[in-house]
Amino acid sequence: MTTAPVSEHAALLETLDLPAKVALLTGATSFTLAAEPAIGLGEVRLSDGPTGVRGLKFSGGRVVALFPNATLLASSWDENALEETGRLLAEEALAQQIHVVLGPTINLHRTPLGGRLFEAYSEDPLLTGRLAAAYVRGMQALGVGATLKHLVANESETDRNTVDSVVDEATLRELYLLPFEIAVADADAWSMMAAYNDVNGLAATEQTHVNNEIVKGEWGYRGLIMSDWFATRSAGPAANGGLDLVMPGPRGPWGDALVAAVRAGEVDEAVIDDHLSRLLLLAERVGALGTPRDYPAGLPAPDSATRKEQLTRLAARGMTVLSNDNAVLPLEPAQTVALIGRHAVETIDMGGGSAQVNPPYQVTVAEGLSTRLGDRITVVDGVEVRTRPVPARGGFLVDPVTGEPGIRVTLLDADGNELEQRHAAGATTMVGMDDDFTGTVATAVLHGRITRPGRVELGVLGVGDWWIRVGDTESRPQLRVSGKGFGEEVLTPPLHTQLYDVGAGELLEATVTLLNGDQFAGAGLFGLIGHQASRETVDVIDDAVRAAAAADVAVVVVGLTEEQETEAVDKSTLQLPGAQDALIEAVAGAARRTVVVVNAATPVIMPWLSRVDAVLWAGLPGQEGGHAVAAALLGDIEPAGRLVTSFPAADGTSPAWSVTPVDGKLEYAEGRFIGYRGHFAGRAPAAPAFWLGHGLGYSTWEYADARLISGDAPAVTVTVTNTGARDSREVVQVYFQPAGPDEPVRLVGWQGVDVPAGGSIRVTIAPDARMWRRWDTAAGAWGQVGPGGELLIARGLGDIRATVALP
Repeated sequence: MTTAPVSEHAALLETLDLPAKVALLTGATSFTLAAEPAIGLGEVRLSDGPTGVRGLKFSGGRVVALFPNATLLASSWDENALEETGRLLAEEALAQQIHVVLGPTINLHRTPLGGRLFEAYSEDPLLTGRLAAAYVRGMQALGVGATLKHLVANESETDRNTVDSVVDEATLRELYLLPFEIAVADADAWSMMAAYNDVNGLAATEQTHVNNEIVKGEWGYRGLIMSDWFATRSAGPAANGGLDLVMPGPRGPWGDALVAAVRAGEVDEAVIDDHLSRLLLLAERVGALGTPRDYPAGLPAPDSATRKEQLTRLAARGMTVLSNDNAVLPLEPAQTVALIGRHAVETIDMGGGSAQVNPPYQVTVAEGLSTRLGDRITVVDGVEVRTRPVPARGGFLVDPVTGEPGIRVTLLDADGNELEQRHAAGATTMVGMDDDFTGTVATAVLHGRITRPGRVELGVLGVGDWWIRVGDTESRPQLRVSGKGFGEEVLTPPLHTQLYDVGAGELLEATVTLLNGDQFAGAGLFGLIGHQASRETVDVIDDAVRAAAAADVAVVVVGLTEEQETEAVDKSTLQLPGAQDALIEAVAGAARRTVVVVNAATPVIMPWLSRVDAVLWAGLPGQEGGHAVAAALLGDIEPAGRLVTSFPAADGTSPAWSVTPVDGKLEYAEGRFIGYRGHFAGRAPAAPAFWLGHGLGYSTWEYADARLISGDAPAVTVTVTNTGARDSREVVQVYFQPAGPDEPVRLVGWQGVDVPAGGSIRVTIAPDARMWRRWDTAAGAWGQVGPGGELLIARGLGDIRATVALP
């Protein structure tokens, strides 16, 4: 157990008594840590940050830039791009005087059903770790702390607060801890976040083995380990188990209970000193201890031309060409295009849950391509893609006071006194968790003016007793949580909708009486729902077929939504929701050429793959999504991405599949053979449709003269030639195939190179020495894999270009 406080802060610790020390180890609010003027400690401000620095409010906060999601950024296989991302996020944080960003998420893509995979980089630990380290370096170079999360074995969301992830020691160390180890060793990340789940029978927040023995002991980690929000279950066991900080505050399981545990001898006060020393070190690093830091002026605004260029480029470069028959991509600017699909007109730019932010705008694919193609494009809406209605968007409802897109919210106390009136741009607002006023909300009144007449679906979301009126029609639904998941009030609040016939300018009025006996004591997310009523699927597909037949090329944009890619919920299938497969089939049968754009962060099944000409995987591309997709389709920016996770050919065909615990336990039975490792070893029912590392870009390549370079560590060199007509980027990948069948193949290195058309370059790759380690469970120590085996030089394991034997 690590108990020795950081020496440079010992004098500060001596000035505080035990209750004062313990008080600093629980957050002051949802996203701040308490100040202590007696020792020169200022307030430390934290923010969620996987795809943008949201700020101190969970919902309805300031406008911030929305970045491409993690899998899309990672698909660049470019550490420079991730370091740039870290710097840009740090700028977004500094503009708000945020000290610590809660990211990156570096859990692995164990099974493609994981609902939160869109926040995480890949299925490979080396790729994840090195990209995360680059992100951390970029962020912390500007004095903003990064947070590695979630420690550890937190690869799915089902029963996430109670599930026990059962992982053998070799798998834990070689796969799931390795990205954390790399980001500590290579970038010295200043904080980590302990997960909700148990690991091998013990809560992640009480993991002496992981937190104390491995992270703080073997790795010599001097940073801080905080809890995930509401994850801490105990006082003494969590404090002794290596947890340094409980979040959020001001309430929590420590406080008086932890003081009592110390006085009873359950926890040594030296443990408290160690926790506080780590907190003070973090505060010092981010400029909240001692002389307050200066914050730069003139940083790019979220809607600035600078951010537009950066976010468009980062998104487009990570997009991946999965197929491209007869070089149908890039599109010719003179072609006429039928752009089809709900995701074309309502592009999904971010996942659900704590990754959501309030961006200045979100450019749809329809807007992006229309800007470039003008009257050469016809836009047709697609089939319905949701089962759960979403808050009003796109100006369907406007604030009756200001006329801005969104709604008006008035918050009242139990006596009917107004506490606050606010505009909610996203038609939702958080109540009771990050309010800036004194008093307790008892009632919320929501108003939105309807801008589009006709048959519409209107409703409300949020826990409470509602009164709703549209014209002369009233309803009084009572909405309650299902009890099936933690944080439903915030992440998936219950909702009620019904159909109406309305005229333009009518008012949707709703009043909700909050409940006080629920999990969050009346707190939660509340909002208004509004959109045009859905059309019959057959009519939608008929319109699409007619448009496709009349154009030179049909571009069908399909994908997932935040129903599937979200915190707190896992997927049950990789099939596209709704009738999107049928839409693609129909269009492909009518169009001269068909291009499919997949607007999703994680794998989907493609039964129509052989009947379309090209597939572009676009991820969740952020606020410039439509412009980025247009740039990629037209070749303004090469979509040079490579997949970061293997795409299964069908449901159930990955080496690891189920996310459902059995008797509370989720067995990582596949061990070290996840993703491409298991596929390559034949430990899956079928080969993947696309391997990790696959991506065509807009050129073709030849590999020649591959050689082994002898020395202390094996390295390889190979000549790559761009045999196409366009300048392009290649990602040369090196995999190690050990001689023994019990050792999985693994990525050991890669190098991205930009090569002009017709040009050649000699590439040398020195594999990462950490990938030759194997954990010897019997000895309780690291050993080495080998001797023998092969190095595979490849464009993904589905396209191996050269093999070099090892001695």
